[in-house]
Amino acid sequence: MMSLTRTSLEALDRIDPLSQIRALFELPDGVIYMDGNSLGARPKAVTARVTEVVEREWGVGLIRSWNDAAWMEMPGRVGAKIGRLIGAEADSVMAADSTSVNLFKMLGVALSLRPDRNVIVSERGNFPTDLYIAEGLAALLARGHELRLVEPGAVEHAIDERTAVVMLTHVNYHTGAMYDMAAITARAHAMGALALWDLAHSAGAVAVDLAGCAADLAVGCGYKFLNGGPGAPAFLYVAPRHQAAARYPLTGWLGHAAPFAFETSYRPAPGIHRAIVGTPPVISLAALEVGVDIALQAPMEAVRAKSLRQTAVFSELVAQECAGFDLHQITPADPAHRGSQISLAHPHAYEIMQALIARGLIGDFRAPDVLRFGVTPLYLRFADLWDGVQILKSVLQTQEWRDPRFAVRRRVT
Repeated sequence: MMSLTRTSLEALDRIDPLSQIRALFELPDGVIYMDGNSLGARPKAVTARVTEVVEREWGVGLIRSWNDAAWMEMPGRVGAKIGRLIGAEADSVMAADSTSVNLFKMLGVALSLRPDRNVIVSERGNFPTDLYIAEGLAALLARGHELRLVEPGAVEHAIDERTAVVMLTHVNYHTGAMYDMAAITARAHAMGALALWDLAHSAGAVAVDLAGCAADLAVGCGYKFLNGGPGAPAFLYVAPRHQAAARYPLTGWLGHAAPFAFETSYRPAPGIHRAIVGTPPVISLAALEVGVDIALQAPMEAVRAKSLRQTAVFSELVAQECAGFDLHQITPADPAHRGSQISLAHPHAYEIMQALIARGLIGDFRAPDVLRFGVTPLYLRFADLWDGVQILKSVLQTQEWRDPRFAVRRRVT
């Protein structure tokens, strides 16, 4: 295999069909940003759009803008756009609430659809909030539900006649490993169970086909690969075949069939509209919509192809430039099982990451020992990968990570 060089990677940038999209983002000089799987970069157009909402729609239109600026339609409008990115049917996605709240709602729906079953199957290494939500809902319901946690390779075997729902994150936050959504969903259905997918590390970065896979329910995040800004609204998906029978554990006024009738008792709105709980966060949804609109400019096939090539290049560069420094890649090498990140294990991962960030290479640390590097094809260049690995190599060679200031644990890692 020929060695990679900066020149060869610059050549890839020149033929990159997504290269023009980078100009739509605000990226600081001197920074190589590889943490878009935790917080996406800011689209330049967000400033003007949020200013328009604040100054004209809110400032001048005041309460009239719920009608005149179509604020009330935003959850459905933005949700429909996200639906195009994740292969969802029409009228099956809403943008609302946080990922955790949406997971609570979707898990509640799943358990209500399978009242004679009491097992929730999930991965032991799933994102903790997903497991906490499942534990909390099971305790609240007090009907003997069991959260069955297994290793990734044992998921399909763990699904049996007691399983109500299989709850998995499509791309694991820690390792970057990606499940075969179609196969696991099919196994769940064969056993009479439902499949609930967390797309937090998938939407906007890897190809997702919820309808094609016959997925039942899904949730996802707005501030990672969708670039919606810190704390951006999340989204949820309910397959059309389940919408009429879905019973939600949270029934808010905006999910009512006639919210402005102000009736005493709840009557569910039709279809996916009953998934809404409270008043839409208009400013946040406006920012998210800008990010989603940019994502829709890029064919998902091209995004995935670039993601796979960039993760492969980054992996090869680490092997080529950083051999002998006790780095171990835990992200699968097989493209079919790899999301849009590379995770490297090292005994001093926290200190190394702080040193990298100080040098302008921004990734993040995940306990206990993982350096996590996200690949966002919309704005990450191939040459950035070379420059980033050179910084990593330098930090390891000089051992500058041993500086005591890099050992100080901050609240957000």
